[in-house]
Amino acid sequence: IAPLEGTPADRAGLKPGDLITHLNGGTVKGMSLKDAVNAMRGEPGSTIRLTIQRGEQPAHEMTLTRAIITIDPVRWRVENDIGYLRIVSFNDKVDERVESAIKHMQSSQRTPLHGIVVDLRNNPGGLLDQSLAVADDFLDSGVIVTIRGRDGSGSRAFTATQGELLKGVPMVVLINGGSASASEIVA
Repeated sequence: IAPLEGTPADRAGLKPGDLITHLNGGTVKGMSLKDAVNAMRGEPGSTIRLTIQRGEQPAHEMTLTRAIITIDPVRWRVENDIGYLRIVSFNDKVDERVESAIKHMQSSQRTPLHGIVVDLRNNPGGLLDQSLAVADDFLDSGVIVTIRGRDGSGSRAFTATQGELLKGVPMVVLINGGSASASEIVA
């Protein structure tokens, strides 16, 4: 969907929607996703050549240097009484990090927050339970998401509980074509 911020793919300039067509000159056509991912993994510091197709542009090669990837899934700041909350992915304990960020935003201000921007752009998703918990942080009631089987059976609804963290504070949620899965639920 999109390269995660701070990863070798992000630093190399890969964009949402880019298609990887070759790895070290060999086609990925016919490879399973698991096999392609395994082929891209390697020793930190080693390199891999990717051939990238971006829209209608001619395919081009780029070389990435492999690294150990550690994701800081939540970043935040306050500017002029407006909180900015960036969620990069929904991995384990993101909800705790969001709650902590909001508390820090509120306590770092002399005046109450006048709004918050939740940035989910290029967030490929992650754990369902974390997306539900984060959505619940901003809601007091109502259905967050309903999951139904393809044939209409097996419906499950997940609802918000009382305890909205920023009650009455206006919110803007930023998404784009790279926002998927758990980030769509939160949006």
